[in-house]
Amino acid sequence: MTHSFSNDQVRTPRRLLVTGGAGFIGANFVLHWCDRYPDDRMVVLDALTYAGNRNNLASLAEKENFRFVEGNICDRALVDRLLQEENIDTVAHFAAESHVDRSILGPGAFVETNVVGTFTLLEAFRQHWKNTSLASGLFLHVSTDEVYGTLGPDDPAFTETTPYAPNSPYSASKAGSDHLARAYYHTYGMPTIITNCSNNYGPYQFPEKLIPLMCINALIGKNLPVYGDGQNIRDWLFVLDHCLALDTVIHNGKPGETYNIGGNNEVKNIDLVHILCDLMDELAPNLPVRPCKDLITFVKDRPGHDRRYAINSTKLQTELGWKPSVTVEEGMRKTVQWYLNNEDWWKPLLSEEYQAYYSKIYS
Repeated sequence: MTHSFSNDQVRTPRRLLVTGGAGFIGANFVLHWCDRYPDDRMVVLDALTYAGNRNNLASLAEKENFRFVEGNICDRALVDRLLQEENIDTVAHFAAESHVDRSILGPGAFVETNVVGTFTLLEAFRQHWKNTSLASGLFLHVSTDEVYGTLGPDDPAFTETTPYAPNSPYSASKAGSDHLARAYYHTYGMPTIITNCSNNYGPYQFPEKLIPLMCINALIGKNLPVYGDGQNIRDWLFVLDHCLALDTVIHNGKPGETYNIGGNNEVKNIDLVHILCDLMDELAPNLPVRPCKDLITFVKDRPGHDRRYAINSTKLQTELGWKPSVTVEEGMRKTVQWYLNNEDWWKPLLSEEYQAYYSKIYS
């Protein structure tokens, strides 16, 4: 995949450590970066939990400047070794437990990965940054809009100065990691940047998330479960737009700053499901149930379900020149077509463990 955007004509090659680079957003970022900057060194560290998939990066396996390491971000000795061996100057930190439903069932893993793991990475990079006197070092902490809590129907969108008010164990753990990243800049002068993004969608997203869940269930004739009354609102960001935003922040962002990244696409969940159903009816010739909307089933709402998210990306757009390029209609069409074209990717993910989790959440 090739993307064009303005950047300095002459740039020094970077040596990146990308945590969680086999996950959904991380893998899209790694693929984008390796395509855009083939001279950069790319090291991916991923624990390959249920949402990490080595196949996401299969096209890079033989690339000379690419290295994959299976391991946990809480393993300080491993992180120290990678930073030193590879002379890393840029950490892009995606690794996180990220599904709200799973955080309700088992919050401990979220605190361990999102808080302790981020602390481990920050401490390791601080030592590495101090010992090597990196002139252009950067720790990019990729976070979420969920740290801001929920919005009322008429409330203005989240900005970088919106007070934190997380409502789930997931968002609370991400808020904690954000505070640590901020503190390392203000206490130690370590160059950190925080980004808070809205809901991502696109290729390689694990099937339990809303959009792939709807697409895959429609393809196999299962109900399309919608929480509560379906009126919850999310701001949808195409994952490749997110990658371009992170690219811009890495090259031009200011250490110590936070940048919100949104898609300018506020959509009610039930309206989004109808959009997906219409696309499935149009693009998938052999659906088990047609029209697809006949599969929509309302299920009990989850605890602490935030009513509305919306991101104001004005700071990123005015200061760094990024803006989303894909409308929700364009992005959803591309996404549905990707899942239709990549059955070999998603079918193996519908494991017994996944089915057991699915039954626990939606039965």
